[in-house]
Amino acid sequence: MVTGKTGRFLAICLWPVGFLPQLQAADSFAEYGPAYHQFKLTLDAGQRTEAVGPLYYHDIKEDTHVWASPPLFSYTLNSSIEYEEFDFLYPLLSYDRFGSEYRFHIFQVFAFAGGQTQTETNVSRFTLFPIYFQQRSLEADLNYTAVLPFYGTLKNRLFRDEVHFVMMPLYVQSRRKDVVTDNYVYPIVHVRHGDGLKGWQVWPIVGKEHKDPTTVTNHWGDLVAVPGHDRFFAAWPIYLKATSGIGTTNVVSQNAVLPLWSSLKSPLRETWTSPWPFGLTHTIDREKNYSEWGAPWPIVVFTRGEGKYTSRVWPFYSQAHTATVESDFYMWPVYKYNGYKTESLERDRSRILFFLYSDTREKNLETGSTTSRRDFWPFYTWRKDWDGSERLQALSILEPLLPNNKSIERDYSPIWALWRAEKNAKTGASSQSLFWNLYRSDSSREEKKVSLLFGLFKYQSTSDGRRWSLFHVPIAKKGASVQASSAH
Repeated sequence: MVTGKTGRFLAICLWPVGFLPQLQAADSFAEYGPAYHQFKLTLDAGQRTEAVGPLYYHDIKEDTHVWASPPLFSYTLNSSIEYEEFDFLYPLLSYDRFGSEYRFHIFQVFAFAGGQTQTETNVSRFTLFPIYFQQRSLEADLNYTAVLPFYGTLKNRLFRDEVHFVMMPLYVQSRRKDVVTDNYVYPIVHVRHGDGLKGWQVWPIVGKEHKDPTTVTNHWGDLVAVPGHDRFFAAWPIYLKATSGIGTTNVVSQNAVLPLWSSLKSPLRETWTSPWPFGLTHTIDREKNYSEWGAPWPIVVFTRGEGKYTSRVWPFYSQAHTATVESDFYMWPVYKYNGYKTESLERDRSRILFFLYSDTREKNLETGSTTSRRDFWPFYTWRKDWDGSERLQALSILEPLLPNNKSIERDYSPIWALWRAEKNAKTGASSQSLFWNLYRSDSSREEKKVSLLFGLFKYQSTSDGRRWSLFHVPIAKKGASVQASSAH
């Protein structure tokens, strides 16, 4: 609110440009258009302050505060769940903290991270990608340091449980679960071993690997079977041979002499392609009960059966669906449709020219509630939430390309959001804003407020009556009793 000395200071500041705001009462909001505007949030309980057009705002939603100066920075703080987030020129620099866990990065290259692990051990990470990696913890087993390409160890990074290297790529050892691979002049020569597993390769000349069927104990203490396999290649990728699923009822055999032909055979599925990968392809899937021909695959494809139906001649048209998924296009990428349906959820999306126009809808089949979103790049984004509340924004530059990206909506949307319209289905409240509150209207069941041209024109209607002001001078007031008598 702007009251007392603050209100007088704002009036003096605006006087040189021809505005003399009326000092606000202690229980009202300041309404000076793009210069400084306060209002209740429409879709949430709380309030928002905006100033200097789109260059500053402050949101208050229960325990959550958001301060932002788009597109420079934004800061979000939730005191009840100990959460905070800071963006500076997103995605250049970001800081996130949830409880004791935190992460700071500069363009994903220079990064700090830390917090408590699942074993309640505090760890801290420092990364200068792709040169320096470091982790420190009270548990010595979790510590590591790596300086690429010279020497070091990584743990739970790069999709491996542990990686050790000396003068990479001369020597690299990696471990994933029980499988250890020693690489010499990576990826040319390697020797691999594990539980029931042995293998080696001199890539791309020749390579071989064999694994016996074994068992492992899962998180619940039960023994789980791990299938075996055999793999062999020569003059990669010309000759390939592999057998997987050994020890199960579905042993899969694959053979390929590329680019002449490729085949796969198992009790549940058979497929062959000649020449590979864009030649004539035939697939018989006994598990899903369908037969498919492609000539050349995947440009021309016809599939028939209970489990799948496809008719595709790319880029002219395609119709494909299973029991739960549907995918169609006409004159790709002019029109594209995707659908998904389960017992509880139905979702479909229609697109024209990728992101030029998109219409997405979801329906909860158990409750009957729906949500939808429409994007017409770069003109507008409209969405309807599960509770029926709606929001419309024009213009919409990045939102159609990166939908539901909270950093884009928080740091960049206010810059180009020339028109905003919101409607709360639960409370009946609605609001409209043009040119960063140069015109603003707020309505609820109790009142309606309109502000225009930095607050030079104002209108308010409540149960007590109606009020108008022009150039911050009250010009009319009509009470409720007067309205009632005039109505007769």
